[in-house]
Amino acid sequence: MMTSFGRRLAGILLCAGLLAGSPAAAKDSPFPFPIGGPFTLSDHAGKQVTDQNFCGRYMLIYFGYTYCPDICPTNLQVMGTALESLGTKDAAAEAKVTPVFITVDPKRDKGEFLKEYVANFHPRMIGLRDDKAQTKAVTDAYRIHAMKVVPEGYEPEDYLVSHSSIIFLMGPDGNLVTLFPHDTTPERMTAVLHKYLSGEAS
Repeated sequence: MMTSFGRRLAGILLCAGLLAGSPAAAKDSPFPFPIGGPFTLSDHAGKQVTDQNFCGRYMLIYFGYTYCPDICPTNLQVMGTALESLGTKDAAAEAKVTPVFITVDPKRDKGEFLKEYVANFHPRMIGLRDDKAQTKAVTDAYRIHAMKVVPEGYEPEDYLVSHSSIIFLMGPDGNLVTLFPHDTTPERMTAVLHKYLSGEAS
């Protein structure tokens, strides 16, 4: 059997995968390939949601899963803290950004459980999920790696998911604005959000 430390370490390593086929750091320049696109998913209340529901708004999107031991909660906390900090500087700007959590583990991340999870990080965070096919479609569109893994010593139902750990800032037109790697600080994220939402970005 693995020790508790071993399980924790395995979770961190598996959750910290690199974004498949795309840059590993935030960029302010155009990207050489498309990231993002149309999607149809269900929110944590069971209502169907498409990319068109967010038209005219910025989205901070993170892909992960609720059973992720460390990396996912850390990144979602960064998102929530950055938005709160932005709100203290410019409440109108903060209101233009919708934080979104898309699960790569729809089998376990359902309904009320998903709703309670996202509420821990920001009151306006939306949890999105759907069946396996729709999940694959959206992860492919965003070039996200996600793979079920059962480490030695784990029960099959206690599997982990190896996945990319990166945050996307999507613009009001649905196009990618920039990326934040998983070690981005809340202060850095707040500064970048303020730059784009205040119209200072060139």
